[in-house]
Amino acid sequence: MQMRLKDVRPAQGLRWVRRGFTVFLRHPLAFTAMFAGFLFAALLLMLLPWVGPIALLASLPLLTLGFMIATHGATQGRAPRIAAFIVPLRGDAARRRALLQLGLGYALATFVIVALSDWADGGKFELLQQLLASGNVDAAEVAALLGDGQLQFGLALRFGLAALLALPYWHAPALVHWAGQGAGQALFSSWLACWRARGAFVAYTAAWALVIGVFGIAVNLVFGLLGTPQLVGFAALPGALLLSTAFYASLFFSFADSFGASANPV
Repeated sequence: MQMRLKDVRPAQGLRWVRRGFTVFLRHPLAFTAMFAGFLFAALLLMLLPWVGPIALLASLPLLTLGFMIATHGATQGRAPRIAAFIVPLRGDAARRRALLQLGLGYALATFVIVALSDWADGGKFELLQQLLASGNVDAAEVAALLGDGQLQFGLALRFGLAALLALPYWHAPALVHWAGQGAGQALFSSWLACWRARGAFVAYTAAWALVIGVFGIAVNLVFGLLGTPQLVGFAALPGALLLSTAFYASLFFSFADSFGASANPV
């Protein structure tokens, strides 16, 4: 692909969401199979002590790149395949080395963010997770914990640093794969593109928040009217899977608009 950094209007962020759903609905089973396959591989990695979590975090840039490759192929009339995750590894040695550097850098940065956030909140986020996963949630205890200033600061630090980390990594794997950039150059180019398109990314984030919110309200309303609110959790899981898959299917369009990469209209 021939690429150059382009100006992106804020309204294009909304179009990325729409195009993501459009291409996903053309191949819902194929895209969902891709995401489910990655989740299965992630579960297997988590069974490995020490090396498993590191390998999982290091593979996340490959997840985004695999979906970008699959989405690009879908806009060209090709069905998405799980083999899209393997395609980047078939490139030349320089590209493979740069992707490995990106993956290891992402894993290291994530561990640093988690360690800093755990230190900042004094372990209260982990306590919150344990309470929510216990199956016997005390609403008053959870509310008191959420009102704790130390936890709130830890959450702000955790999500703020995660958002900052996302900027250099948003386009970096694709820039390595399609533009042949080194890891450092790709990270800088991605950060610059995201900053220049910040209005579009704000619209993109708001649109996804709206989609998720509407889905949650609709599920609760439907099962509430049916008198079976206990089934909300069963509907939420497949819904989250489909929305997550559509999100990953939309990533390529942010890259295409930011760098002028070729994509047929969707």
